[in-house]
Amino acid sequence: MDLLNTLVDKGLRRELPTRDEALAVLATSDDELLDVVAAAGKVRRQWFGRRVKLNYLVNLKSGLCPEDCSYCSQRLGSKAEILKYTWLKPEEASQAAAAGVAGGAKRVCLVASGRGPTDRDVDRVGKTIAAIKEQNEGVEVCACLGLLSDGQAERLKDAGADAYNHNLNTSEATYGQITKTHTYADRVDTVQKAHAAGLSACSGLIAGMGESDEDLVDVVYSLRGLDPDSVPVNFLIPFEGTPLAKEWNLTPQRALRILAMVRFVCPDVEVRLAGGREVHLRSMQPLALHLVNSIFLGDYLTSEGQAGQADLDMIADAGFEVEGAGTSTLPAHRSDVAEASAPTGGCGSHAGASVCGPGDSTADSPAGAGCGSACGGCSGHAEAAPVPVRAEAGEVRSDLVAVRRRGAGTDIAPNA
Repeated sequence: MDLLNTLVDKGLRRELPTRDEALAVLATSDDELLDVVAAAGKVRRQWFGRRVKLNYLVNLKSGLCPEDCSYCSQRLGSKAEILKYTWLKPEEASQAAAAGVAGGAKRVCLVASGRGPTDRDVDRVGKTIAAIKEQNEGVEVCACLGLLSDGQAERLKDAGADAYNHNLNTSEATYGQITKTHTYADRVDTVQKAHAAGLSACSGLIAGMGESDEDLVDVVYSLRGLDPDSVPVNFLIPFEGTPLAKEWNLTPQRALRILAMVRFVCPDVEVRLAGGREVHLRSMQPLALHLVNSIFLGDYLTSEGQAGQADLDMIADAGFEVEGAGTSTLPAHRSDVAEASAPTGGCGSHAGASVCGPGDSTADSPAGAGCGSACGGCSGHAEAAPVPVRAEAGEVRSDLVAVRRRGAGTDIAPNA
């Protein structure tokens, strides 16, 4: 297929595809799916080999968020029966993080619900980062605390944070349809603050909220323009008790095409398969490893994920390997630039490449402005238990989502 040959060539050169080419990937047929996966897989292997980075979520503060993000189980007015608790103590968070690191996680993502942190919250998270790094040598720590005020990104950097996550979630044109309490521009501003402070920016999207192909391409191009090092791709879990509880718009094939499109547009960044993979990809999860180079291990923020050992078995069975702590995730041309100086936004880490997309937007996560679920999608993640092949639009499917009842905020051992 000429389209795929063109996209592979562009991906190997880090050249931006045209919008029509990105849209064409989403429009390919199921008969062409394996060809699409194989083509995107060539680009993935060029920049990341067969390595898979493991990330582990720790929900520092769960529920009761004042933001109204329609996809989020922690939102204002949510009737989802999730765990609700205030801030974990630093030693509690460190203990939770240790379980993920023991399971092979290279990065710990610290998430807290809310619009954004107070200065006192930043101090609290700083102590938590110190406790985690003291116990787990070499671990990366990413904070996901919502909208940042001036100076807070710098304080997190000084406290030892390596990265900051804040997702764009969807296109600028449709953002107002899913959230009213903050704007798309607010999210872009926070990603830019993280960049300017020298933190590795992590920003992604949520697919499956009823958006069009054009919306998906728009948000991914905006993300490339913001130039995050990591792009989490979340698939909406329609959580009972949220406004999007009846939105079932994805098939495994559709999910794989979305991941392939993201890889072609963002060839040399960490593309992370995040929330919703168990529900929407199901038995086709291993195919996604040919497209992404990063996943979450074990449970998510408010829902349970596939067993940690099942994740490790899947990686090994598919012929991939877990990325070690001593290995740089990003290709040298990106990691060298990141180490040399703090980016100022735009496409700085793509030195010499035609990489910027239209607009100067950024990507968000599947949670509210402050909902840490941006890192892994707080809208829920189902277990790997057998599920029906297809959920129909217009139904509430509580059987597909297992609310997290273990790990952080409980007395039960975490899944890692």
